[in-house]
Amino acid sequence: MSSEPLPAWWQPLLTRVRSARTADFTRVATPARGGRPSAVLVLLGEHRPGEPDVLLLQRAATMRNHAGQPAFPGGAADPGDRDARATALREAEEEVGLDPGSVTVLAQLPRLWIPVSGFVVTPVLGWWHRPHPVHPRQPEEVAHVTRLPVDELVDPDNRLQVRHPSGWVSPAFQVRGMLVWGFTAGVLSALLDMAGWAGAWPTGRIIDLPPEPSPGGDPSAAGLPDTLGDRAGGDAATVDGSAGLPG
Repeated sequence: MSSEPLPAWWQPLLTRVRSARTADFTRVATPARGGRPSAVLVLLGEHRPGEPDVLLLQRAATMRNHAGQPAFPGGAADPGDRDARATALREAEEEVGLDPGSVTVLAQLPRLWIPVSGFVVTPVLGWWHRPHPVHPRQPEEVAHVTRLPVDELVDPDNRLQVRHPSGWVSPAFQVRGMLVWGFTAGVLSALLDMAGWAGAWPTGRIIDLPPEPSPGGDPSAAGLPDTLGDRAGGDAATVDGSAGLPG
């Protein structure tokens, strides 16, 4: 836990997430019981003073599901995890070498259900008070780690929607050579709105989702599937995915 005061940009987001509901992220209701507990770490830092960014990883091209897609660090809970916070921090340490002591956990977002697999995912919101170099620790699953500046995510030129072959339409970001979509984009889109950072963007700009790379690797490495309804006017989304809620 950092003793330093939080940057001023945190306060509007924290105020809003205290009253956040599942419906702010998805139209899919979370069941009161059941589901396999899982968590992802939504880690915000600063690449320059007063300018926040978010840590994302990119899945390896050899993954059987959602190969090459950006994602939050995260995955399914282990029996030894005390709570969602412990799961998210453990997964981030295992995947990208994140020091848990460099993170101040500030909030847990509503639990989000992924019907196709039965996972119940808790996004954990953290302040990266002491950033340090990170890198893929599991090359068979993680190809790349990056920090995406919020000002690039909210740039209207980098925002769009994607249409899945099944027909659903969902928010997306096209930034620094990556297409961020699905669960990750849905959570990011909601948080950008809650923080007051997002402005008008071209919801009519829709592209068809590119086909995934040829599957490969160990199918047992596949973890969490991806689902979030489009909060910008599209249809509810449910699509299979891979470990750590990619896309």
